[in-house]
Parts: sequence; structure tokens; C-alpha cells
Amino acid sequence: MMSGLVIASHQHDFCLQEFINYGEKDMKARINQLELKALHKISQVIGQALNLDQTLEIVLSILSEDLTMKRGAVTIISSETGKLVIRASHGLTHQERKRGVYRFDEGVTGNIFCSNEPMVVPDISNDPLFLNKTGSRNPQKGKVSFMGVPISLNGHPIGVLSVDRLFDEDVSFEEDLRFLSILAAFIAQLISLNEQVRERENNLVRANVFLKEKISRKTSGFFSMAKSSSMLEAQQLVRKVAPTRATVLILGESGTGKTLVAQIIHELSARSRNPFVKVNSAALPENLLESELFGHEKGAFTGATEIKTGRVEEADGGTLFLDEIGELSLPVQAKLLRFLQDKEFERLGSSKTRKVDVRIVAATNRDLIEATAAGEFRQDLYYRLNVFPIRVPPLRERQEDIVGLLSFFTRSLVREYGAELHFTPKAIETLLRYSWPGNVREMENLLERLAIISENGLIDVDDLTPYITHVVREPPIEREIKLDSLTEMEKRGVMAALERNNWIQSRAARDLGITLRQMGYRIKKFGLEDYLKRKKVFYLNPSTE
Repeated sequence: MMSGLVIASHQHDFCLQEFINYGEKDMKARINQLELKALHKISQVIGQALNLDQTLEIVLSILSEDLTMKRGAVTIISSETGKLVIRASHGLTHQERKRGVYRFDEGVTGNIFCSNEPMVVPDISNDPLFLNKTGSRNPQKGKVSFMGVPISLNGHPIGVLSVDRLFDEDVSFEEDLRFLSILAAFIAQLISLNEQVRERENNLVRANVFLKEKISRKTSGFFSMAKSSSMLEAQQLVRKVAPTRATVLILGESGTGKTLVAQIIHELSARSRNPFVKVNSAALPENLLESELFGHEKGAFTGATEIKTGRVEEADGGTLFLDEIGELSLPVQAKLLRFLQDKEFERLGSSKTRKVDVRIVAATNRDLIEATAAGEFRQDLYYRLNVFPIRVPPLRERQEDIVGLLSFFTRSLVREYGAELHFTPKAIETLLRYSWPGNVREMENLLERLAIISENGLIDVDDLTPYITHVVREPPIEREIKLDSLTEMEKRGVMAALERNNWIQSRAARDLGITLRQMGYRIKKFGLEDYLKRKKVFYLNPSTE
């Protein structure tokens, strides 16, 4: 009888154990399902978002929605304070989040970070390590369990992921920690990705700044040397139109600097941080120009083996510069007109309409009114482009600017080639009388050639003769232009820069785009030391002069 009871008892225990095992399997299956669902949502967010703070907030929200987490936080090192701060949270107010700042050796969070190991606090009211710095937990309202895992990259901790209990009370802490560790690995990769993107952006910004400085140096010479009324008028128009959204049409002969004017308009606009994209309408045949502008889909035509993004899309948010616009064929003109009207287009081989935010700046050396009358240019497109015309005058119309431009380009050549050019008075006279058919571009090329071949840097008429082959204008009977040497022009430029900057050499050097050492050399070269001392004294004490 006794043995029967024992057997029955064993059978009962076996059945009970089977029931418990079944319950545990069912619970694990349910937990696994919840985990997979949450991880699936999180992977989609991480794969799509590059905004670190926003993505981390979404991840914590998913834990709250799909699991039973009431509060959670991602704490990482602050680059400003060197302490652990809450970067993202769920269930914390703004004030509570601000209070969550820890030293590396402080509290549970600091211990997790330093040890690079997970930690569980089953009841925060009974653990002195839990500091409750945020003040968000109230132990009087019931038992609160807290746990955290390190966020590690290449074996080194970079932060901590902490939560108030993920699953129900009947789920082990080990299950919580296992899931949190998986999630922490996701977050570590997300942080790493954002760091890489930020570094790449910083590199692009540095490259952009470098290019802008190069453009700035060129533009400073292009406009700051201007004395002629026609060039000053063009400069004024550029400054007025640049901050607006208006379409600009730049008119002028080849070599006058139309591309540079377009770049200046872009740099002075709110779009300066976005792309400046140039398309030369005369450089491509008609069958390729449309694809170059608007792009094409794979298989759109023979040879289209892959998708191509057009220049219009590349310029989104920035400026699209259409050079030699007068050379466009009539079919391409029609498509460009539609784009100008609606800012919409389709890639070749696609029916999907795309929309971009692009400012149009166009340039031409043709007379578009004559081209319109001849039926070579659409009248409606001309009116669309001619919203704000700017004429860049040829160099032969701005004789007053020639000496200044010569001075500017020779300074640039010192930086490029280490060659300093000096011109005899007769050479200056010849250059002033020259008609410059190639305009500013011809002058720049000529001076570069002279810098390469010149033995001593002194340029006389004989040095110019092989390269100036066009008719030289006769000098006018009455001239008001004083023919100063470049040295005198440079001396006056240094004195003006010093005066603009209150006789402080370092500021004047920055103003001229030269080093302080070069400024000191010029002051000595032009014998300005005593003059500079007198002016400094007067600036500090006006009554002394």
C-alpha cells in the first residue's frame, strides 16, 4: 500500500513538473515572440534614421509599447563635461533627465560603465548604490527593479542602457539582461554609424570651407578692384539679387567672369551650404544633354546600363548654373521651360514626376533677343530666364580696373609659383591700351605664362609682344587715369588695409589675405615703419598729432 502511495506521489510530482516545464516553454515562446517583434521594429528604425537622439527615443518607446518597461534611458559620455549624461530617455520628464549626470565611479550606472558588466538591482529601496538622481522613482509606491547593461564598441564601454524591468515578474532577470545586451549591441552600432557620418560631414564642411576660401580670394579680386562704373553697377546688382530666390541671367562675352559671378551669387545666398552645380550647355550633344540635366532610368536608351541622377537633382536645395544657355536645342528648351515653371521633371525612361527646390542662374554670350527673333530661342523661355539680368562688362570697357586686376593676379602668382612680377611703365601703358579680346581670363592666362617663363620677374614691352597679337587701341587724347606702377598700387593697398584695421598689422594682413610675416616684409619694403609708428600713436592718443 505504501509503495503504491509512493508511486502515485512520484507520478503526481512528474505530472506537476511536466506542467511546470510546459508552462515555462509556453512563457519562453511568448517572450521570444515579444522580443522578435520589438527587435524587428527597432532594426527598421536603426536602418532608416541617422538622427541619433530621435532614433534612441523611438527605440525606448518601442520597449515601452511592446514590453512592460515603464522607464528607460541611454546614458553616454558627454564630450563637454566628460561625465555620463542621459542622451535619450522614456518615462522621464525634462527636469528628471537633466538631473541624470554621473561620474564614472558613481551609482549603479557608473559601476556598469566602469566594470563593463551588466547589473541588476531587484529592489531599489534596499540598495545604497542606487542614487535615484533623476528623482523619477518612488520606492514607497511599490517594489521597483532596475537593471542596466554596458553599451560597448570594440570591447570598450561608451555608455549604459538601463531600464525599470522589461518583462513581467515571473520572467527571470537573466532574460531581461540577455535581451538588453542584444539591444545594446544595436545601439553601439547606431552610435558608431552616426560618428562616422558626422566625421564625413565635418570633412565635407572642411573641404567646402577650403573651396569657399578659394572662391573668396578670387571674388575679392574680381569686385574689390573695381573702379569702373559698369563693374560697380554689376556688383551692386549681385548684392541685391543674391539673397532672393529670383532667377538670374548673366550676360557677357567669353572670359568676362560670368561663372564667377554665378558662384558669388550662390555664396551670398541662403543656399550657400548646399550644392552649386554647373552645366555647360555647349559642351554636350543634344541627345546627352537631356540625360545630363534630368537623369535617366536603366534601359532608357542604348547604353543606359544603370540609373543616373541628373544635375537638377544633384542641385536640390542649392543653385543650378546653366552656362551657355543660348546653345540649347529647341526640344531641350521646351523641357527646361516646363521645369522652370513647375520645378518638376521626369527622368528619361520614367513616368514618375520628381520635384526639387533649385535656384536657376543662367549665362550666355549670345544676344538672346536676336536669337528669339531668328526662331533659335524660345521667347517664353527667354522671359522666364530674364527675370533679373546682370551684364558683366568686357575688360576693354573698364580700363580703370586693369591695373588693379594686374596687381591682384600677380599677388596670386606669388602664392602659386613663388614668382613676383614687376612691370615697367611702358609695359603698363601697353597693357592699358590692349583691347583684351579674351577679357579677364586672357589676362590671368597671360600673367601665369609670364610667371613661368620670366627669368627675373621684370616684364617689359618686349616680353608682352609674342602674346599680345591683337590690335592695340590708340590712347585717348585726354586721359584722367594716372598710370601708377604695380608697386605703388600695392603700397597704397597696404596703407589702406592698415588704415581700415586701425593700424593693427595682424588684422590688416588677414584683410589682404597674407601672413603677418608677409605684411612685415611689405611694410619694410615700402618704408612704412616710421609712418606706421606715427599713425599708431595718433590712433591711441589723437591729441598728439
